[in-house]
Amino acid sequence: MAKKIRLDKLLGHMGCGSRSDIKKWAKAGLVTVNGVVIKDNGFQVDHEVDEVRLDGNVIAYREYVYIMLHKPPGVISATEDSRDQTVVDLLPDELRAFDPFPVGRLDKDTEGLLLLTNDGKLSHELLSPRKHVPKTYYAVVRGEVTAEDGQAFATGVTLDDGYVTKPAQLVILEHLCGSEELHSRIELTITEGKFHQVKRMFASVGKQVTYLKRLTMGTLRLDEQLPIGAWRELTVEELEQLRGSRE
Repeated sequence: MAKKIRLDKLLGHMGCGSRSDIKKWAKAGLVTVNGVVIKDNGFQVDHEVDEVRLDGNVIAYREYVYIMLHKPPGVISATEDSRDQTVVDLLPDELRAFDPFPVGRLDKDTEGLLLLTNDGKLSHELLSPRKHVPKTYYAVVRGEVTAEDGQAFATGVTLDDGYVTKPAQLVILEHLCGSEELHSRIELTITEGKFHQVKRMFASVGKQVTYLKRLTMGTLRLDEQLPIGAWRELTVEELEQLRGSRE
Protein backbone atom coordinates (compact mmCIF):
# COMPACT_ATOMS: atom_id res chain seq x y z
CA MET A 1 0.00 0.00 0.00
CA ALA A 2 1.35 3.40 -0.97
CA LYS A 3 2.45 5.60 1.91
CA LYS A 4 1.14 9.02 0.94
CA ILE A 5 2.23 12.20 2.67
CA ARG A 6 1.62 15.88 1.94
CA LEU A 7 4.43 17.52 0.01
CA ASP A 8 4.83 20.35 2.52
CA LYS A 9 4.88 17.88 5.40
CA LEU A 10 7.59 15.82 3.72
CA LEU A 11 9.76 18.86 3.03
CA GLY A 12 9.15 20.30 6.48
CA HIS A 13 9.95 16.98 8.13
CA MET A 14 13.28 16.97 6.32
CA GLY A 15 14.12 20.42 7.71
CA CYS A 16 13.87 22.22 4.36
CA GLY A 17 12.00 25.21 5.73
CA SER A 18 8.79 26.46 7.29
CA ARG A 19 5.40 25.71 5.78
CA SER A 20 5.17 29.29 4.47
CA ASP A 21 8.64 28.95 2.90
CA ILE A 22 7.66 25.69 1.20
CA LYS A 23 4.41 27.20 -0.08
CA LYS A 24 6.35 30.12 -1.55
CA TRP A 25 8.93 27.82 -3.17
CA ALA A 26 6.20 25.62 -4.66
CA LYS A 27 4.43 28.62 -6.21
CA ALA A 28 7.77 29.72 -7.64
CA GLY A 29 8.10 26.35 -9.40
CA LEU A 30 11.08 25.18 -7.34
CA VAL A 31 9.47 21.89 -6.26
CA THR A 32 9.19 18.89 -8.58
CA VAL A 33 7.85 15.37 -8.14
CA ASN A 34 9.18 12.83 -10.62
CA GLY A 35 10.38 15.68 -12.83
CA VAL A 36 7.02 17.50 -12.86
CA VAL A 37 6.71 20.97 -11.30
CA ILE A 38 4.18 20.84 -8.45
CA LYS A 39 2.84 24.16 -7.23
CA ASP A 40 0.31 22.67 -4.81
CA ASN A 41 2.16 22.26 -1.51
CA GLY A 42 -0.62 19.91 -0.34
CA PHE A 43 0.07 17.48 -3.17
CA GLN A 44 0.22 13.85 -1.96
CA VAL A 45 3.42 11.91 -2.65
CA ASP A 46 4.55 8.36 -1.96
CA HIS A 47 7.87 8.89 -0.18
CA GLU A 48 9.01 5.35 -0.95
CA VAL A 49 8.57 5.72 -4.73
CA ASP A 50 8.35 9.35 -5.81
CA GLU A 51 11.43 11.48 -6.39
CA VAL A 52 11.03 14.88 -4.77
CA ARG A 53 13.38 17.72 -5.63
CA LEU A 54 13.69 21.21 -4.20
CA ASP A 55 15.51 23.66 -6.44
CA GLY A 56 17.02 20.69 -8.25
CA ASN A 57 18.23 18.91 -5.13
CA VAL A 58 16.82 15.47 -4.33
CA ILE A 59 15.10 15.34 -0.93
CA ALA A 60 15.58 11.83 0.44
CA TYR A 61 12.83 11.21 2.96
CA ARG A 62 13.29 9.23 6.15
CA GLU A 63 10.81 8.84 8.95
CA TYR A 64 12.98 8.26 12.00
CA VAL A 65 16.27 9.45 13.44
CA TYR A 66 18.37 7.70 16.09
CA ILE A 67 20.95 9.87 17.82
CA MET A 68 23.62 9.06 20.39
CA LEU A 69 24.38 12.05 22.58
CA HIS A 70 27.19 12.38 25.11
CA LYS A 71 25.10 14.42 27.52
CA PRO A 72 27.02 17.05 29.44
CA PRO A 73 26.23 18.02 33.03
CA GLY A 74 23.99 21.06 33.47
CA VAL A 75 21.72 20.14 30.55
CA ILE A 76 18.29 18.66 31.20
CA SER A 77 16.78 15.61 29.50
CA ALA A 78 13.76 17.30 27.93
CA THR A 79 12.60 18.66 24.59
CA GLU A 80 12.04 22.20 25.85
CA ASP A 81 12.45 24.25 29.01
CA SER A 82 11.95 27.92 29.82
CA ARG A 83 15.04 28.19 32.01
CA ASP A 84 17.63 25.54 31.22
CA GLN A 85 19.33 24.26 28.09
CA THR A 86 17.90 20.94 26.93
CA VAL A 87 19.50 17.98 25.20
CA VAL A 88 17.50 18.80 22.06
CA ASP A 89 19.08 22.28 22.02
CA LEU A 90 22.43 20.55 21.37
CA LEU A 91 21.23 19.18 18.03
CA PRO A 92 21.37 20.96 14.65
CA ASP A 93 18.22 22.28 13.00
CA GLU A 94 18.09 19.46 10.45
CA LEU A 95 17.73 16.89 13.25
CA ARG A 96 15.44 18.99 15.44
CA ALA A 97 13.04 19.06 12.48
CA PHE A 98 12.31 15.39 13.21
CA ASP A 99 11.06 16.28 16.72
CA PRO A 100 13.36 13.84 18.54
CA PHE A 101 12.95 13.24 22.26
CA PRO A 102 15.21 11.64 24.88
CA VAL A 103 14.60 7.96 25.60
CA GLY A 104 14.39 8.12 29.37
CA ARG A 105 16.30 10.75 31.25
CA LEU A 106 19.57 11.51 32.94
CA ASP A 107 19.69 13.83 35.94
CA LYS A 108 20.76 17.40 35.24
CA ASP A 109 24.19 16.87 36.80
CA THR A 110 24.72 13.41 35.25
CA GLU A 111 26.58 12.95 31.99
CA GLY A 112 26.99 10.15 29.50
CA LEU A 113 24.96 8.10 27.04
CA LEU A 114 21.54 9.40 26.02
CA LEU A 115 19.54 8.14 23.06
CA LEU A 116 17.28 10.57 21.22
CA THR A 117 14.77 9.48 18.60
CA ASN A 118 11.29 10.10 17.23
CA ASP A 119 10.59 6.35 17.14
CA GLY A 120 7.98 5.96 19.86
CA LYS A 121 7.78 2.18 19.52
CA LEU A 122 11.50 1.65 20.13
CA SER A 123 11.43 4.13 23.01
CA HIS A 124 8.57 2.25 24.65
CA GLU A 125 10.39 -1.06 24.24
CA LEU A 126 13.55 0.29 25.85
CA LEU A 127 11.73 1.94 28.75
CA SER A 128 9.13 -0.73 29.49
CA PRO A 129 9.63 -2.10 33.04
CA ARG A 130 8.74 -5.56 31.70
CA LYS A 131 11.76 -5.58 29.36
CA HIS A 132 14.39 -5.15 32.12
CA VAL A 133 16.78 -3.32 29.78
CA PRO A 134 20.18 -3.13 31.53
CA LYS A 135 21.89 0.23 31.99
CA THR A 136 25.46 0.53 33.24
CA TYR A 137 26.77 3.58 35.09
CA TYR A 138 30.24 4.64 36.10
CA ALA A 139 30.36 6.51 39.39
CA VAL A 140 32.72 8.03 41.91
CA VAL A 141 31.41 7.45 45.42
CA ARG A 142 32.49 9.12 48.64
CA GLY A 143 33.63 6.46 51.08
CA GLU A 144 34.74 2.86 50.71
CA VAL A 145 32.39 0.79 48.58
CA THR A 146 32.64 -2.80 49.79
CA ALA A 147 31.82 -6.32 48.73
CA GLU A 148 28.98 -6.17 51.26
CA ASP A 149 27.49 -3.28 49.29
CA GLY A 150 27.69 -5.44 46.18
CA GLN A 151 25.87 -8.25 47.95
CA ALA A 152 23.16 -5.84 49.10
CA PHE A 153 22.68 -4.49 45.58
CA ALA A 154 22.58 -8.05 44.19
CA THR A 155 19.57 -8.88 46.36
CA GLY A 156 17.92 -5.45 46.25
CA VAL A 157 18.09 -2.48 48.61
CA THR A 158 15.29 -0.43 50.13
CA LEU A 159 15.16 3.17 48.92
CA ASP A 160 14.04 6.15 50.99
CA ASP A 161 10.42 5.73 49.85
CA GLY A 162 10.28 2.06 50.80
CA TYR A 163 10.74 0.71 47.27
CA VAL A 164 12.94 -2.39 47.04
CA THR A 165 15.14 -2.34 43.95
CA LYS A 166 15.57 -5.22 41.57
CA PRO A 167 18.92 -7.06 41.67
CA ALA A 168 21.83 -4.96 40.39
CA GLN A 169 25.45 -5.80 39.61
CA LEU A 170 28.21 -3.79 41.29
CA VAL A 171 31.83 -3.82 40.12
CA ILE A 172 34.40 -2.08 42.33
CA LEU A 173 37.14 -0.66 40.11
CA GLU A 174 39.44 0.94 42.69
CA HIS A 175 39.63 2.92 45.90
CA LEU A 176 41.14 6.40 45.75
CA CYS A 177 42.90 7.67 48.86
CA GLY A 178 42.92 11.45 48.65
CA SER A 179 44.45 13.91 51.06
CA GLU A 180 41.24 14.23 53.05
CA GLU A 181 38.90 11.31 52.36
CA LEU A 182 38.48 8.01 50.56
CA HIS A 183 36.55 7.66 47.30
CA SER A 184 35.64 4.59 45.26
CA ARG A 185 35.37 4.17 41.51
CA ILE A 186 32.64 1.70 40.55
CA GLU A 187 30.37 0.49 37.77
CA LEU A 188 26.76 -0.39 38.52
CA THR A 189 24.33 -2.15 36.19
CA ILE A 190 20.61 -1.77 36.92
CA THR A 191 17.53 -2.91 35.01
CA GLU A 192 15.08 -0.21 36.06
CA GLY A 193 15.05 3.57 36.10
CA LYS A 194 13.63 5.02 39.28
CA PHE A 195 14.16 8.71 40.01
CA HIS A 196 17.80 9.31 41.08
CA GLN A 197 18.08 5.55 41.47
CA VAL A 198 21.86 5.10 41.52
CA LYS A 199 22.32 7.95 43.97
CA ARG A 200 19.53 6.65 46.20
CA MET A 201 20.88 3.10 46.13
CA PHE A 202 24.23 4.28 47.46
CA ALA A 203 22.50 6.54 49.98
CA SER A 204 20.72 3.42 51.28
CA VAL A 205 24.11 1.95 52.23
CA GLY A 206 25.35 5.22 53.74
CA LYS A 207 27.40 6.55 50.83
CA GLN A 208 27.23 9.52 48.45
CA VAL A 209 27.69 9.58 44.68
CA THR A 210 29.84 12.56 43.69
CA TYR A 211 30.08 11.85 39.95
CA LEU A 212 27.83 9.80 37.68
CA LYS A 213 28.07 8.86 34.01
CA ARG A 214 25.95 6.42 32.00
CA LEU A 215 27.96 4.06 29.81
CA THR A 216 25.40 1.71 28.27
CA MET A 217 21.71 1.21 27.58
CA GLY A 218 20.82 -2.25 26.35
CA THR A 219 23.31 -3.15 23.62
CA LEU A 220 24.15 0.51 22.99
CA ARG A 221 27.47 1.71 24.41
CA LEU A 222 28.69 5.29 24.62
CA ASP A 223 31.22 5.98 21.87
CA GLU A 224 34.50 6.69 23.65
CA GLN A 225 35.49 9.01 20.80
CA LEU A 226 32.42 11.21 21.31
CA PRO A 227 33.30 14.36 23.30
CA ILE A 228 31.00 15.65 26.03
CA GLY A 229 28.16 17.60 24.40
CA ALA A 230 28.71 15.97 20.99
CA TRP A 231 26.32 13.69 19.11
CA ARG A 232 26.26 11.30 16.21
CA GLU A 233 23.61 9.16 14.55
CA LEU A 234 23.59 5.45 15.34
CA THR A 235 25.26 3.11 12.89
CA VAL A 236 23.15 0.52 11.09
CA GLU A 237 24.79 -2.19 13.20
CA GLU A 238 24.06 -0.38 16.48
CA LEU A 239 20.43 0.12 15.52
CA GLU A 240 19.96 -3.49 14.42
CA GLN A 241 21.48 -4.76 17.67
CA LEU A 242 19.32 -2.42 19.72
CA ARG A 243 16.17 -3.54 17.93
CA GLY A 244 17.19 -7.19 18.02
CA SER A 245 17.77 -7.15 21.76
CA ARG A 246 14.13 -6.16 22.29
CA GLU A 247 12.60 -9.00 20.27
